[in-house]
Amino acid sequence: MKILLDESLPIKLLNYFGNEHIVSSVRDEGWLGKKNGELLKLMIEANFEIFITADQNLQYQQNLKNLKLTTIVLCSKENSFESLKKLIPKVLEALKKANFNNVIEIS
Repeated sequence: MKILLDESLPIKLLNYFGNEHIVSSVRDEGWLGKKNGELLKLMIEANFEIFITADQNLQYQQNLKNLKLTTIVLCSKENSFESLKKLIPKVLEALKKANFNNVIEIS
């Protein structure tokens, strides 16, 4: 799967997805500072299938239901690398199930 990590996430998380997936960050793609609507459009044009973010408001700010993209929201009390790293096994498990809704919350 082709996965994009939001700019709000620690870049070190890229190292925790193994070799099964193509994982990139907003920074890698040169999309830093893009507004959510523009970012979503760029992701779809670049054939990303999964967007991982910690922005718990995104699903209420954007119409994600009609997009050919699944957004995984990491729900943690803090946005630290250590806290978010603990959620990656749950993300990988969700990816294995391949039963995607438009928004999946992981906590």
